[in-house]
Amino acid sequence: MEKLLSLVVPAFNEEEAMEQSFERTYRAMSSIGYPFEIIYIDDGSRDRTWEIISRLAREHEEVKALRFSRNFGHQLAVTAGMDEAKGDAVIIMDADLQDPPEVIADMVKAWEQGADIAYGKRMHRKGETAAKKFTAWCYYRLLNFMSAYPIPLDTGDFRLLDKAVADEFKVLREHNRFLRGMSAWLGYNAVPVEYVREERCAGKTKYTLKKMLRLAADGIFGFSSKPLTLIGWTGMAVVCIALLGLMATIVCSAVTGVPGWLWAVCGLVLLDGVILCAMGVQGAYTQRIYDEVKGRPLYIIKEKQN
Repeated sequence: MEKLLSLVVPAFNEEEAMEQSFERTYRAMSSIGYPFEIIYIDDGSRDRTWEIISRLAREHEEVKALRFSRNFGHQLAVTAGMDEAKGDAVIIMDADLQDPPEVIADMVKAWEQGADIAYGKRMHRKGETAAKKFTAWCYYRLLNFMSAYPIPLDTGDFRLLDKAVADEFKVLREHNRFLRGMSAWLGYNAVPVEYVREERCAGKTKYTLKKMLRLAADGIFGFSSKPLTLIGWTGMAVVCIALLGLMATIVCSAVTGVPGWLWAVCGLVLLDGVILCAMGVQGAYTQRIYDEVKGRPLYIIKEKQN
């Protein structure tokens, strides 16, 4: 029986990009030679994205369309698409064409040669500011340092997963999802596919600073306990600094005549800041426990086509 490829494409307010994205993606998938399905997930868009997706589903039997009841977020939109996918391999790609669909053919070749996961590795990022590139460079290395499992540097969610890997993903139902971290946690044979990341084909990025920080937090707090450990080490460091400060206060009071309580106030402010930071880290872990205990569904599908 011939193998089936499933392409999962989340979309949020992408009306300007959808037509061009579909045409180029459809050509790329058709050229590979396997039968395929394209699963679009409208993540609560407020523009004409669903109108375009639903029309594509009516015109092309390969297209499936899902519509969320509201915006649940990129990672959950990808999860919904993977839940619907029937393919022997599942490919994840965004609708903005920053990840070129032509690279999927290289991922399929790696899969045919035995790779369980073929992930896109960005060799260059076009159309991004120096500040964005620098913060991304820092984040990926911080994440790799914090994570208990090695996460490949300079990678996103653009990847191919073998059906066995995709089925394991379906078992993992945590709410605060970080798919590239979950992929590393599963531990399957992963192969990089290098490519140049393009500029957006149309429109503006929907990943705001708030969303990027949320995703960064999910990556760190979801796959590492190091922040909790660092709190203990920070506490020990503060104790040592406090002891040195106490001695410095005594000496300075004797030599300069500056009242010792001024130095003590500065120390207390520093200590309060450390305590508040520690409480924030603990709160981040507690909030994730709270999300899981509620037991709510990951997403709600309002409408389906095909």
